[in-house]
Amino acid sequence: MKYILQDLKVNINNNIYLKDPESSALGKKIVEFSILLIDEIGFDSFTFKKLGVKIGSNESSIYRYFENKHKLLLYLTSWYWGWLEYQLVFTTNSISDSKEKLTKAVEIITQTTKEDSSFSHINEILLNKIVINEYSKSYLTKEVDSENKDGYFSIYKRLVNRIKDMITEVDGDYKYPTSLASTVTEGALHQHFLKDHFSSLTDCDENVTPTTYFINLVFNSLNNQKNG
Repeated sequence: MKYILQDLKVNINNNIYLKDPESSALGKKIVEFSILLIDEIGFDSFTFKKLGVKIGSNESSIYRYFENKHKLLLYLTSWYWGWLEYQLVFTTNSISDSKEKLTKAVEIITQTTKEDSSFSHINEILLNKIVINEYSKSYLTKEVDSENKDGYFSIYKRLVNRIKDMITEVDGDYKYPTSLASTVTEGALHQHFLKDHFSSLTDCDENVTPTTYFINLVFNSLNNQKNG
């Protein structure tokens, strides 16, 4: 999969950016150092002015790529979900057993992120931390409905629907496959956050991973319906 991902180009909605950051060295530098800076100071304190200082470029040059920092966050999170989707598709494509495929999918969505050397300008470990801590800020806005209509969250929704389809393959009679799929995808972020910041509110720790919890949740949900 490593060699396949070397040629990966995540197709992000072109309304999110003004100029494709993948099209130039400066654009890739903006992406690379925005991840480093957001991880360092948080999204609320992050500004294009601070990023410009970090990369040694004028603030105005960043505005040629992104209209504002909200659009930059949408870009970063969309890239992350697209990268995760490719991992899921390539890893599960050759698995014929539906239960094994769903188990692997849940593992990919919920596991601790490891750095992917295929993308030298993107630190996936730090980007994962940003998604865990900041993703909700990309959609908890007044503009969420219009941005959703314009397809800004299409990659995330497509990923959830892939998991929903795998749940249905395991149990076509299960009544809530979409809700379960979105619970796993969004809940994984929340459990990682709780583990890192509010450990008394989760059973996940060094011994019990979010992956263990969600595999248990998914298959108990499916089994309980059948037994009921």
